[in-house]
Order: sequence, then C-alpha cells, then structure tokens
Amino acid sequence: MNPRKKVDLKLIIIGALGVGKTSLLHRFVHKTFYEDYQTTLGASILSKIIILDDTTLKLQIWDTGGQERFRSMVSTFYKGSDGCILAFDVTDVETFEALETWRGDVLAKTIPMEQSYPMVVLGNKIDLADRQVPQEVAQDWCKEKDIPYFEVSAKNDINVVQAFEMLASRALSRAGIEDKARALFMIPAGPSVDVRYRSVLENYLTDSIKLSPEGQSKSSCC
Repeated sequence: MNPRKKVDLKLIIIGALGVGKTSLLHRFVHKTFYEDYQTTLGASILSKIIILDDTTLKLQIWDTGGQERFRSMVSTFYKGSDGCILAFDVTDVETFEALETWRGDVLAKTIPMEQSYPMVVLGNKIDLADRQVPQEVAQDWCKEKDIPYFEVSAKNDINVVQAFEMLASRALSRAGIEDKARALFMIPAGPSVDVRYRSVLENYLTDSIKLSPEGQSKSSCC
C-alpha cells in the first residue's frame, strides 16, 4: 500500500466494570500503569498514531464505562466503530460469562458488510495468582466464535501492544474491503460518525464524556 496513505479508525474497548479497560488503554497509548483509576462514566477517548502495513493509522480508541445502569447509553458510542476489544478479568469468572452479552450489544449497534465485524478478546490480569477462568475455556469460547484471544497483563505489559495491533490490522482490512465495495457499486461514502468528534479527538487525551456528576470515588482498574 501507499506509505503516505492515512486512515482514521474508531476502535472501542468494552467489558464489565473493573476488568482493567482503562489500564489496558493507558498501557497501549502512554506505556504507563497506575494501580488506581477513576471509574469511567460514559466514555473517554485516547488517540494514538501507528504505522501498520505501510499505512499511517490514527486510532481513536473509546474507553467505555462498564456500569450496568449505563449500558444502554454507552452502547450509543458503538455506532461507527471499526473494531472492538472485549475485555474480561481472568480472576473474575462473572466478567468472562458477561462477554456474550457485551458481544451481542456491540453487534446489535454495528452493521458489518461482507466481512465480519473485527473483534479481539483480552483476558486481563494474568499477573495475579487467584485465577478463576482457565486459559483453555477462554480459548474455546473465542475459537467457537472465530475471535482472536490474547492473555494479557496491563500491569506487566504482556501482549497488550500485540492485541491492539491485531485489532487495528483487522479493522484496516475491513475498511479496505468497504472502500472497494463502494467503488464497485459507485456508492458515495456517507458522513462518518467520527467527523463529529474530529475537533475533540485532535487532543491527545480528551475529557471523559460524563453520564453522571463529578465526585465519583476511585476504584482499582475501571
């Protein structure tokens, strides 16, 4: 591909409260890890530029809140996304069992074309000793649904970059297929959902999109 080509991709990271979504995102974007993060209310956005397959990718990554009471509102952020990370905590079996619901939510809000909507699953916190979800169980679930699976640790920086780059690669491939389809059938590209947020996304780190007032307490790994 043309090394000068530039592509914007909107990626989302979803999963239950406390699985470490914010930790994973900050590890990938900032190469940092903190023990405590303020619980994400609604969504916050980080931006990172990478080079992949001779293409410059600007990744606009939406970190969504995992609170059950906000799920219907958070799901509105899924529209227009090019790919999704499903995250769970290997020390909490309930977060793994919730993956099916999260997956269903995001598929209901996206409209894949010929190629399936890109997803990867991340089993986070493998650095902890009290594991509840066996690796084989997670692998079997993902194999059944043809979704790549990564065992990761945001704290120890294990497989985080590889997982995000895998998703970006799949999203880029799907974006290329959609462009070819539009050209073949002479379908004009409609206004992108991301365009509405372009001015906001120019900042490296935006303020969280709040769904409730300030003053929420901090919790370990949102």
